[in-house]
Amino acid sequence: MNGSSYDSSNIFAKILRGEIPAHKVYEDEATLAFMDVMPQAEGHILVIPKIASRNILDADPATLAGLIAVVQKVAVAAKDAFDADGITIMQFNEAPAGQSVFHLHFHVIPRKEGAGLRPHSGKMEDGAVLAANAAKIKAALKD
Repeated sequence: MNGSSYDSSNIFAKILRGEIPAHKVYEDEATLAFMDVMPQAEGHILVIPKIASRNILDADPATLAGLIAVVQKVAVAAKDAFDADGITIMQFNEAPAGQSVFHLHFHVIPRKEGAGLRPHSGKMEDGAVLAANAAKIKAALKD
């Protein structure tokens, strides 16, 4: 872990504790998936473990096994829900690699042919849009 440790004040830990709201799309005993509030494309989802883990470098392999299965499940649903041509899955470890929230997470981003990713600029998406997109993914998960 290069001397870095888990900080329980990160925004995803706050979401897990119910201190900050999130547009949830999937939840089980070990995992939570919710809409990214600064989506890089329509339907951008974050998938996180409920257990404290800074990133993939310190994660328990058992946690990773369950987490990646949920990433796959959510990716399939997002592809269907948004009639996407493909899915980008990204995961960053430590600041030099692009990690900005230090709780293990995977980005699941539906992609359309020829459409680029929007920058992760800090502009938050309208809550109604996020709620509608979450509903689409939840419906696809039930199929």
